[in-house]
Amino acid sequence: MGSRLLPFIAALCFCAGALQAQEPPAPSSRAQAVKIIADMQRIVTPLGIQRHEKVRIGGIDQWVSIRGADRRNPILLMVHGGPGWVSMPTSWYFQRGWEEYFTVVQWDQRGAGSTYAANDPAAVAPTMTPERMIGDTEEMVAWLRKKFGKRKIFLLGHSWGSYLGLEVAQRHPDWLYAYIGMGQVINSPASEREGWQFAMDEARKAGNGQAVKELESIAPYASGTGPVSLASLAIQRKWLNQYGGMVYGRTGGQAEAAAMSLSPEYSDRDVQLLGEANEYSVNKLLVSVLTMDLSHIHRFGCPVVMFLGRHDRNVSSNVAAAWFQTVQAPSKKLVWFENSAHEMMNEEPGKTLLSLVQYVRPLDTDDPGDAGATADARPAAEGGAPR
Repeated sequence: MGSRLLPFIAALCFCAGALQAQEPPAPSSRAQAVKIIADMQRIVTPLGIQRHEKVRIGGIDQWVSIRGADRRNPILLMVHGGPGWVSMPTSWYFQRGWEEYFTVVQWDQRGAGSTYAANDPAAVAPTMTPERMIGDTEEMVAWLRKKFGKRKIFLLGHSWGSYLGLEVAQRHPDWLYAYIGMGQVINSPASEREGWQFAMDEARKAGNGQAVKELESIAPYASGTGPVSLASLAIQRKWLNQYGGMVYGRTGGQAEAAAMSLSPEYSDRDVQLLGEANEYSVNKLLVSVLTMDLSHIHRFGCPVVMFLGRHDRNVSSNVAAAWFQTVQAPSKKLVWFENSAHEMMNEEPGKTLLSLVQYVRPLDTDDPGDAGATADARPAAEGGAPR
């Protein structure tokens, strides 16, 4: 018995030695690190698709990433949050599993990410309005349906993107297999007040006199009908993030922000402009976001799925869950992420994938209107390389 194991053991030892001898050097630059990630996430399946390109949407060039192991799978468009907090540059971390079940589209919105870098900010500024952003989302969905010969797609909206997604679901339910709300925006003033109270309660429990003083300085916070000032918002978010209201058990989204610099889709210039783009979008759109109240919306013509983080105080999951009880739709499902706050796709990527497969993918019912992939849905080998 022992003699029969010797060749196997010898082979293991040889492999270990070979690995040790050929151990690659640690990456010493962004370019080297990005290449490693790009190689690991390359789509190689015969029917796969891997593209990164500009699309003319709303009169300007807007960047999309389109990735999937089988282009016959349904399309899932993720509409990122913020305004300006892009999800494309961290999708290398959380999205890879999704691509086995969906053709996943990441889109950098007007004024955000690589789309910001591709356009003149001064020229785009007059168009940075909620209605124009809804129009862009409508155009993006229409482009995907036409480009890939699909009558319907899945639309997932995160945070600010959940406002855009909700509006598209209301206006065009026949375009969607389902709408998926992640960190759903509903009643922003109520959410802001709850977030302030959470931060104050945590500060008092911790005996943090500085936090209590700063939070008291903006009280009464988000009261009345007027918008919250960006200065007051900054104080509320500072302490809300400190106590895990954005990312559970952490002090904000620093890890996610750092991971953006490793995006294979992003050029060095895109990475350098991320902070500027985020500030630009916030300054143009956030005041209107903070006064939104969508709680009057109750009826949907397409299935609705909610992904909510149990500890989300950035956009209150309690407010969203209470609203969801009133929703009427062909079908609806609420999924709680018990170990997440606002970034559940990064905080619980395994449960996000499992939930998409269990609760969303089956809603792709047979659709005789789908023509299948067009000639433009090329295999991975023909897809555009990261710039």
